[in-house]
Amino acid sequence: MVTTATRPAPATRPAPDRAARRSPVTRPIVTGLGVVAPNGIGVEEHWAATLRGDLAITPISRFDASGYAARLAGQVPDFDPNAYLDNRFIVQTDRWTWFGMAASRLALEDAGYDPSSRDAYDTSVVFGAGSGGNDFGQRELSRLHTRGRGAVSVYQSIAWFYAATTGQTSIRHGLKGPSGVVVADGTGGVDSLAAARRTIRRGTATVLAGAAESGLTPYALTCHLSSGRVSTATEPQAAYKPFDVRARGYLPGEGGATLLVEHPAAAAERGAAKNYGEIAGYAATHDAFHHSQAAPSPLWLAVAMRRALADAGVEAGEVDVVFADGAGSRDLDALEAAALRDVFGAGAVPVTAPHGLVGRLCAGGSALSTATALLALRDGVLPAVGNLDEPDPAYGLDLVREPRPCAAQVAMVVARGFGGFNSVLVLRRPA
Repeated sequence: MVTTATRPAPATRPAPDRAARRSPVTRPIVTGLGVVAPNGIGVEEHWAATLRGDLAITPISRFDASGYAARLAGQVPDFDPNAYLDNRFIVQTDRWTWFGMAASRLALEDAGYDPSSRDAYDTSVVFGAGSGGNDFGQRELSRLHTRGRGAVSVYQSIAWFYAATTGQTSIRHGLKGPSGVVVADGTGGVDSLAAARRTIRRGTATVLAGAAESGLTPYALTCHLSSGRVSTATEPQAAYKPFDVRARGYLPGEGGATLLVEHPAAAAERGAAKNYGEIAGYAATHDAFHHSQAAPSPLWLAVAMRRALADAGVEAGEVDVVFADGAGSRDLDALEAAALRDVFGAGAVPVTAPHGLVGRLCAGGSALSTATALLALRDGVLPAVGNLDEPDPAYGLDLVREPRPCAAQVAMVVARGFGGFNSVLVLRRPA
């Protein structure tokens, strides 16, 4: 997908035997996590805030939103791109790419993985994307209309592009493995991990995968509002409330997560210090109903859940927790609850949606949910549904109300996107 500067493989490292690693049944493991989220930059900061239930929804400060119906969002506070990126990348890229590249750096550091010491073709990059470079595009379009085309940055053509984070990350670290981008709205983060699994099964040892977004500009907020599903509440506690009787829509947010995904043999070979869990199963379906309206039936979401379980070789009764999509609209929450009851039975599995604390981060949201699920498996505690006050009993779900100790072995992550995307990931705790 991208062309990078030529860099010879380290002379002391033998060429990797990719053919020996190819297997249609390999279950990759996650050895590094990087998080940039409204409730914390870094894995432990985000995790501690999630367990405390810190509500990271604030009045929009990126621009004057007083004239908009929605004026709240999940914003990443005090983010300094200079702490993570060289200036040449900062001037060429958008805020969403800054987040993705910062999360990637944190994931590499967390995993103790130095790409410069590896064969350049042994590491890939696959990210999800949903909205592209909103900040950069808004600024340059304003310049175009007020000052003419000569005022538009030459980097506009690449900064807005869905593959910008993938391309710039591969350039920054000199990565030449098979790379790509998945554009599927909110499911993109989960879908990128499925793409990482396919890439590893085809012989590449390591993949940076995940997603981060930043859609908090006048144009982006207008796009959100056009869905009719954004909460117009003026108080954070009354806004995005998944599975609550007072749920009246979602709030947009920014940020996401990067995961370092490795072939287990390659991780063992380099002596990886961490193993958060394995990507055990995945499936995706599409409602094929309407580009903007939700399907009236939970059928295809339930099918995705069942297929992911089958892919993982796991029975429904073995799942210890579901990290739900938790759309925050009564009709969408009801549909997801119906799918969960159909697959697991009423109240048969703990269900959480901690992203009620940070907003919906488009593709970055499902990547962040996956990282949070792996932390739950690591520490044996289930985080609560974010901003849930009064669960709707009609849903028939065992909603996690406060952090719950649980020696969980298997977690399911559910993600949905506008247009009918359904993606489900099954994670298993390391033995």
